[in-house]
Amino acid sequence: MNYIVMDLEWNQAMRSDSAVFNKLPIHLRGEIIEIGAVKLNPDMTPGEEFTIDVRPQFFRRIHYKVKKITGFDKDRLANGVPFPDALEQFHQWCGEDVTFLTWGIDDQGILEQNIIIHDLDWDWISGWVNLQTIYSLQTIGEKVQRSLSSAMEYFGIEQTRVAHDALGDAYNTALVCSHLDMKKGLADYDKAARLQAAQNAEKQIRAAAEPQPVEHSDPVEFISKADAFSSDLAKPLCPICKQPMDANRWLNQGDQRYMNIHTCPADGKFLTRLKFKKSEAGLWAATRLMYVATEETEAFYRTKAQQARRRGRRHTPRKNISPAK
Repeated sequence: MNYIVMDLEWNQAMRSDSAVFNKLPIHLRGEIIEIGAVKLNPDMTPGEEFTIDVRPQFFRRIHYKVKKITGFDKDRLANGVPFPDALEQFHQWCGEDVTFLTWGIDDQGILEQNIIIHDLDWDWISGWVNLQTIYSLQTIGEKVQRSLSSAMEYFGIEQTRVAHDALGDAYNTALVCSHLDMKKGLADYDKAARLQAAQNAEKQIRAAAEPQPVEHSDPVEFISKADAFSSDLAKPLCPICKQPMDANRWLNQGDQRYMNIHTCPADGKFLTRLKFKKSEAGLWAATRLMYVATEETEAFYRTKAQQARRRGRRHTPRKNISPAK
């Protein structure tokens, strides 16, 4: 068995309704532009390395977000190898009976989609292992996702390779492997993965029973939370009549979530939530969700506001946001 730590970088369509999707048999989430990989030695330490740039066939223009994160420009994109040739070179380097180890599950889906649209063979891939699962079980004891940078920090691994570079991320992931009990992790992996899948399914069932948002924005990146709260994202229009609304004070719910009650004179009250997630680049991605406010949600908001007042401090990143009504 060849254990290979792999990481991919991929380009995106410029628009979600791009005409290019009409030419594809599936809705392609991303077209690979770089493959990076590191073979693990028998002692599960980093060994031989592989990297190759891939020239996209369908998403030919570099998406501005991809350019910002990866540093790819149009010249580097144009000088890549066509995906079928790149995959063949990768296959020859990997050998047969390969198990890929990745940080998260996105790389598996992207590689499989790219293989499908080019009608190529993947019988040489024996399996996939999500290293986040092994890391979480052997360190924090929870089946939750953690970033690669947080795992490196946990083990005191110095960042010597560039982040958001396929080979750099693969090498850093391989270093994390060398700090894990990989023999035990691989032996326990199938059981742990099944348990995690069952828990995820249960979460989806619970989510389906919860109230559905009347608005769910795409994530927007900000340098700081303060920038997010001073932006239009924190000043939503009524989702029904698109008119300005009165706002209460933003309250911290914990777990990087904030809530507010917005009131439209014509259409009533809405519970607004901002969810934040910090990227490895240090930016804050904020998503807005809005729900029709119920008596329960308004009561929950009032309780949080009272708790904040009792603690004698505001749960808001901005001083000029109006106080709770």
